[in-house]
Amino acid sequence: MTQLQNDGHSVRRGRLLAPGMYDLNDIEIGDHFATSGMTVTEAHIVNFAGVSGDMYDIHLDDVAAQQAGFPGRIAHGLLGLALTDGLKTRSPVRMSALATLSWNWSFRAPLLIGDRIQVDIEVVGKRVTKRIDRGIATLKLSVLNQRGDVVQDGETLLLMANRA
Repeated sequence: MTQLQNDGHSVRRGRLLAPGMYDLNDIEIGDHFATSGMTVTEAHIVNFAGVSGDMYDIHLDDVAAQQAGFPGRIAHGLLGLALTDGLKTRSPVRMSALATLSWNWSFRAPLLIGDRIQVDIEVVGKRVTKRIDRGIATLKLSVLNQRGDVVQDGETLLLMANRA
């Protein structure tokens, strides 16, 4: 969780998680970590268009993207979400995930070819399920580009292992 100091700067509460495997009992609300980064490439966009069938012009045609007000082709919003989940999954901070249950997601700014993204992740909720060996963590994710601008953000519910 973040909170503003008197000078307007934000201060983060909670632990910065070290690399390792965490189950529901190991995490607390406010725990946080950042993933490594990844540069969005033309190959990502073209391959995602082929896999998804989304061949919309602003993803594949620079002129069409520029006519729509963008500096060039932009990545699919769902490609940004997919890359976000991949960065979370390959992070040295590992959650004992069993399944992703949902996403509540916002697309804040265009994701451009050449943008380098990194994901800031914070635990904002957790609860045990009916099965005591499982629990659900609510993670808040913010996708930042190389300038520190939030391009996408939201929350995911993650079904996790829970030590009894």
